[in-house]
Amino acid sequence: MMQPAFDKITEQQLALQDYSGKPKIDGVQIVPLNYFTDDGGYFLELARLQETAWEQFPDFKLAQMNYSEMDPGVIKAWHIHKHQEDVWFVPPSHKLLVALKDVRDNSPTKNTLMRLTLGAGKAYLVHIPRGVAHGAANLWQKPAAIIYFVNNLFSADPNTSDEFRLPYDAFGADIWEMTKG
Repeated sequence: MMQPAFDKITEQQLALQDYSGKPKIDGVQIVPLNYFTDDGGYFLELARLQETAWEQFPDFKLAQMNYSEMDPGVIKAWHIHKHQEDVWFVPPSHKLLVALKDVRDNSPTKNTLMRLTLGAGKAYLVHIPRGVAHGAANLWQKPAAIIYFVNNLFSADPNTSDEFRLPYDAFGADIWEMTKG
């Protein structure tokens, strides 16, 4: 069989797409949700609570639910909590790039970086353990919503706050760029 010819493309310029599994961070859970569509819209289950526990995350004790919108081009990163855990949800009709970095000293996945797109026609909950740095970027042309559940009440008081930050580029600014190629 004859090899295809490429005008002005060298072998060094060619690369194969990487389809290997994405890295995972210990304790991060991505849970598919029941998502039902019809010609009038959609319905999805965000949580099933059993008495005081969340069915999908039985050790997570819900303390507060929050809603936020991100304008196009906004990056909100990096957040780290010493006590709080988050469960994030982006509606299927919205889209956010999410990045997670395991910075826990005693974690078997220390320094592992995860990137995933939430929303974009799918429905998932993402559990983010305490000590995992996390953030989101809206790389698209319309506002995007995020609903998040936490097991710690928000405090703006610097003496009791668990809202720690790192610069958006603490692990490299390219994390927040749209994949090219």
